[in-house]
Amino acid sequence: LIPGNEELDRCVWVQDPHVHRDDFWHTHVDYQICLHTNSMCFWRKRSCVRRRYSEFVWLRHKLQENALLMDLPKLPPGTPFFSSRNSSHVAERMKGLQQFLEAVLQRTLFLSDSRLHLFLQSELSVGRMEACSQGLTRYTIAQAILSSAHNVSHPPYGPETRDDDDDNSSSNSDCDSDCERCVGGGGRRQ
Repeated sequence: LIPGNEELDRCVWVQDPHVHRDDFWHTHVDYQICLHTNSMCFWRKRSCVRRRYSEFVWLRHKLQENALLMDLPKLPPGTPFFSSRNSSHVAERMKGLQQFLEAVLQRTLFLSDSRLHLFLQSELSVGRMEACSQGLTRYTIAQAILSSAHNVSHPPYGPETRDDDDDNSSSNSDCDSDCERCVGGGGRRQ
């Protein structure tokens, strides 16, 4: 956080898209999500993880379950014509994903959803985030989040790899980005 700027509560941005080749015909893009905060509702004050579009879709669906009467922020459209080779498509989607997260973090109701915290601050796959949020894992939400701070490349207490077949994104919990980008134009202050 920026010294002397106590009013800054949550700063999030989506950056650094990586294209991954799944096989000869299929690729996917994941994005680095960095969060800097002085909010007491987050376990870690700084975090960075990598997430792909399908994980954002999952998060929005889960948030919608808890906010039946609220108008949920929109994601950029999932289009069959999206090309990971087209840098303008990737940049436009990245911008839309950031706007989605900024809008979500402005709504207090969503800040109480453990799946949002796991999404932003852990390296767990969608399946493991869901299981953890339901108390079906050997580790707590706090343990999952805090273990990510130690560059753990697997879930806490086990050498297993990520369990979603379509989820091969990597993560980077050591974020060297400066939150001034959020104030200065890389993202919006929350």
